[in-house]
Amino acid sequence: MTEVPDTVVCPGCDAVYGRTPLRPRDVARCPRCGTELDRHPGQQERRILPLTVACLIMFAIANLFPIVEIELQGMRSQTTLAGAVVALSAEGMSVVALLVLATTILFPFLQLCILAYLLVPLSREHRPLGFALLVRAMQSLRPWGMIEVFLLGVLVAIVKLSSMATVVPGPALWAFVALTVMLTAVLSFDPGAFWGMAFRPRGENVGDEPGEGKGGASA
Repeated sequence: MTEVPDTVVCPGCDAVYGRTPLRPRDVARCPRCGTELDRHPGQQERRILPLTVACLIMFAIANLFPIVEIELQGMRSQTTLAGAVVALSAEGMSVVALLVLATTILFPFLQLCILAYLLVPLSREHRPLGFALLVRAMQSLRPWGMIEVFLLGVLVAIVKLSSMATVVPGPALWAFVALTVMLTAVLSFDPGAFWGMAFRPRGENVGDEPGEGKGGASA
């Protein structure tokens, strides 16, 4: 199979075009069907690694500190996310506990670890081992990270419990809020950009404007 690296195939109509260098904020669209073919990443590549590190810090806080503290008739109770998983398992809801463990701890943590593993060497113009496999694995894990769903469930539970007991949000809850916002930004990063970073000529800066090229696609 012959590889043609300077071409792009339209996902809408399968038309093949020559890849045109893009300037910041330029977007290339298919002249035939209008489907987006490519866009200049701007400064996103420089922001994604610090955001990933910040997500890992928030993830650690969200899992190490209590989510909420409930006070009812002089008795206080608080739990972490891991404690909630253990409590669900002890109550005979092992399947639910496994789903919570996978979607709120395991899969998001794996995604962030893969991102960090890929981005640190790529920022130094080195392609990490297992690059292609890890990019595909990260794509497969994306739909299974459901921290925002868990956060919504916690907020609903707090509202319902507030009429029966005193509920004090813990540090982990605020960390989950920050993590949800930052994960949205991190996971919006186009995985296709990893290939551009991995095969970019050495010495080419992320923010460089590529000559006089116009946004668009040429046949």
